[in-house]
Parts: sequence; C-alpha cells; structure tokens
Amino acid sequence: MSIKRICTHNGAFHADESLAVWMLKVLPAYKNASVSRSRDPEVWDQADIVVDVSGQYDGKRLFDHHQRGFNEVLEPFTTKLSSAGLIYKHFGREVIQQLLSNHGGNQLSTSDMNVLYNRIYEHFIQALDANDNGINVYPEEVKPLIPTSAITLPGIVSSLNPAWNGDQTDAAQNAMFFQASELMGKAFESRTVYYGLAWLPARSLVKEALQAAAESSTPAILQLSKAMPWKEHLFDLEQELVPEVKPIYVVYPDSGGSWRVQAVPTGPDTFESRKALPEPWRGVRDEDLSSLTGVPGCIFVHASGFIGGAKTNKSALQLATMALDM
Repeated sequence: MSIKRICTHNGAFHADESLAVWMLKVLPAYKNASVSRSRDPEVWDQADIVVDVSGQYDGKRLFDHHQRGFNEVLEPFTTKLSSAGLIYKHFGREVIQQLLSNHGGNQLSTSDMNVLYNRIYEHFIQALDANDNGINVYPEEVKPLIPTSAITLPGIVSSLNPAWNGDQTDAAQNAMFFQASELMGKAFESRTVYYGLAWLPARSLVKEALQAAAESSTPAILQLSKAMPWKEHLFDLEQELVPEVKPIYVVYPDSGGSWRVQAVPTGPDTFESRKALPEPWRGVRDEDLSSLTGVPGCIFVHASGFIGGAKTNKSALQLATMALDM
C-alpha cells in the first residue's frame, strides 16, 4: 500500500494549517502519511490532500480558503472557515471519535456526536477560523486593556516561526512547523477529550435531574448527585424540554463532602442570577448563618449571593427552599 501524502504551504505557518495537518494525521487513513510544505502546483498534484494552499476547495482533496469568493461556513455558525475549519467540517466527527477511542471512550450516538461536534467547533475551532480570516472577536469599539495576542494559541504558533535573523532554511522552518502542529494538536486533543469524556456525560444526568425536578414539589430546585458541568447543558435542555418552571437554584455535593446551593445564572457566561440568594445571608458564615436562617450546618453564602454552602444535603435543600420565598 502506498503512503498517503499531505501537502500544505511552505514559509510562515499559522495555527489553522498546523491543526488541520495534525487532525488528518489522527485518522487511520493518514496516520502514516508524509507531510510536505510547498507552493509548487506540481507538488500539490502529487498529494492525496492539499491544505491551506492551491486556491481551491472541493471538499475532497483541496482545502484552501484564500481564494476570491470563498465563504464556506459550518452551519449553524456564521464564521468563515479557515483550513482548520474545513478539515474539521469534513473529517471532524471521525477525528473526534478516534481521539475518544484512543482514550477509552465508547462509540458515540449520532445525537451525542452532533452535540459534541458543535460544541468543539464553537469553543475551539471557530476562534482559529476567525483569527486566520481577520475577524474581530470583540466589537471594534471595545479596546482590550491588556495585550493578549502573544499568549493565544495563534500567537504562540506565530512565535515558533524562525526569527528574521535566524535560520530560514526549509529544514528549519519545517522542524518548527511540526512543533507548532504538535502544540495545536495536543491542545485540541485535551479539549476534545474533556468535552467528550467529562462534559458530555453530564448531559444525561442534568436531563434526568431536570425531569425529576419538574415532577417534584420543588421544580425550581435542581438536585444533582455529583458536582459536574451543568450550566450549558441546563440552558440547552430547557430549550429542548421546555419545563413549566425553570430551575432557580442547583443543589449538589462538592469535592470536600459538603453541599452547595448555587443560583442559576441568566446565561452560561455571566454571574448575574435568575434569583441570587437572599441579601441578608450574603457574606455571613458558619454559626452566624445558621442562627440567621434557623438551618443547622450552614457554612457560607458568598457576598454576591450567587452560591452558598452547607454541611448536609438536607440543610442545603432547606436554604434553597427558603430562598425561593424571600
């Protein structure tokens, strides 16, 4: 069997093709593929797949995004794709499953794969697409107070390019490209494994808890048996299940054996709550808090009211139930 060949451009390299090449090498079909870096059309013609160069995109062998008129996106998102997004669009599901299998994961159902595929695009690949296509991630009127470009993944990859006064040979550039590709790949693998083996399994548990809450006498209190990533799942599942009463508080155990009462935020990325814990409790701790509430075993309520703690599940539920009526 002949060895497959991957080709990308030579010269300065970027985060998008560094990751695109790495993703291809995850796949069994390209695991042992050679990688060449060239802008020579004759080299492209000899390759099995050409990434981030050629001025063409056909979804089969040619995956460039620089040509005039290119506006490919990964729906439902609207960010124009880079080479990373193109390879992800066509091979991402296979890459995800292969990485999870490498880490002991099972075959995902179609619905779970769709959730994970969109999650990884939205929270990882999309930023690379935006960066390589010159799309601002903030409104133009927002000026960052601290320069951060050097510590982003694209910034770190850029810094791996040979210095202007250093070794500029093809061999030196290629060696640094493969370092960049490994860096991007390991970052992508880490996120994929987390989302696939930790974040995604929480979804079914949050769904069960939401259904149980809807059938209970306290539908505004969501009870979880373990600490887990619940926020994004809750907001998604509320749209799917449309509960008559949306949860206001979530009660769950923490890693130290006590219990937390957390106010559900108004969105996944804000501390603003649907209903914060009562103002008289905020900043009060231990016996003072137990005396104030009449609930034994209180530990604390945060000064902002977004979270509190108690020694037992019973006490945490009491705090949540009382807070609903205050």
